[in-house]
Amino acid sequence: MPSKTVVLQNEHGLHARPAAIFVKAAAAHACTIQVSKADKEANAKSMLSVLTLECHSGDEIVISAEGEGAQAALDDLVSLVESGLGE
Repeated sequence: MPSKTVVLQNEHGLHARPAAIFVKAAAAHACTIQVSKADKEANAKSMLSVLTLECHSGDEIVISAEGEGAQAALDDLVSLVESGLGE
């Protein structure tokens, strides 16, 4: 299962709007995708699940993917986070 640690670049972290962008991008992939922060893990395709992580600017998150197209999904989501999630 490929995974990558990234630092949230956008000013407000994964609040509603950037979380929605992240979840929509994750949902576009067929594989299973998880995102975690510290000891919490969430389904990257679930808005409520992602919001429960309480991710803020500068936080490190780990994105992992498993299944068909896992590496492409991981690359897509890492690029999205590194670009600031549209903010």
